[in-house]
Amino acid sequence: MMYDRTRARQSADRPSGPGERPATGPEPLLSSDGRDEIARRLGHAVNTLADTPREAVEEAESAYDEATAQLVNALAERRRVLRAGWQDQDPESQSDEFRHALRQYREITQRLLRI
Repeated sequence: MMYDRTRARQSADRPSGPGERPATGPEPLLSSDGRDEIARRLGHAVNTLADTPREAVEEAESAYDEATAQLVNALAERRRVLRAGWQDQDPESQSDEFRHALRQYREITQRLLRI
């Protein structure tokens, strides 16, 4: 199978061929519980700024640190799973797996660049 530039340029959430369903969208990088807890802590920091400014900023910093730690862990796990899907494949016979992996790497990298 030859390299298909049109398919390679498609957004990761578009169908890649006739009859294929579009993806439902990218998976969140952080769990909903993790996001909710960080948002709760950040909201608490904002709400206590007037009364205890130093503690509020420390809480916001802690929420930021937790968000970045969870993000780094999630990205490392996503990379591990993606790599496992293509690393041991025969380049001649498994082009669909390579195409899928490329789309996934592109999607996650584009998401990172939009931050």
